[in-house]
Amino acid sequence: MSIELNADVGDGAGADAELLALVERANIACGWHAGDGAQMRAALQACRQLGVAAGAHPSFPDRAGFGRTPMQRAPQDVEADLIAQIAGLQALAAREGVRLAHVKPHGALYNQAARDATLADAVARAVRAVDPGLALVGLAGSELLAAAQRHGLRALAEAFADRAYAPDGSLVPRGQPGAVLYETAAVLEQVRELVRNQRVRVTGGAWLPLRADTLCLHGDGPAALALARALRSEWPLQ
Repeated sequence: MSIELNADVGDGAGADAELLALVERANIACGWHAGDGAQMRAALQACRQLGVAAGAHPSFPDRAGFGRTPMQRAPQDVEADLIAQIAGLQALAAREGVRLAHVKPHGALYNQAARDATLADAVARAVRAVDPGLALVGLAGSELLAAAQRHGLRALAEAFADRAYAPDGSLVPRGQPGAVLYETAAVLEQVRELVRNQRVRVTGGAWLPLRADTLCLHGDGPAALALARALRSEWPLQ
């Protein structure tokens, strides 16, 4: 299976320039969970220079919780929130000579929309309202991908190199032990299974079939860059 690498950037949490040199796709924070105009512009410029596909990484309005606080917002409010964020980054991208390629929701919004079809539809409507040519990145097998198809958007199924999976295919919540994989050997083992065998081992030990188009590398962990380099050194895994 062919699969690309993506990374979340522009949030001040990692070494963006180094990370962007290792991936094909970048998800740029839009200022509502982290980042600001200067960081967005720097990320866009780096994407242009390195030939990396640039996309928006919008979130709930939650800078205090880095976008990871679950929220219950009306679908029309979520739609308006995302239109504002995506269009803002798109305008800045145009000034930098960059065309946005995709949208990937961040944090709690991403995880809630993966399960909630109504919320997923609000996300997809927002993406389509800004630019129907934008792809929507969502958790493999989730409601986000189904919503993308319902609204005529290109859907990109995403898997995670450094996150543990529950038996239903959702990500183990970050507050639980073992939710994040920090050791290089564990990350590489998970990625090899995802790419070569289209499966992931879930909590409890069973295998879950999982096919993805793009693989996320988080940039905000203490060993994130080292993990990314180790993974890239084995790429492409076929």
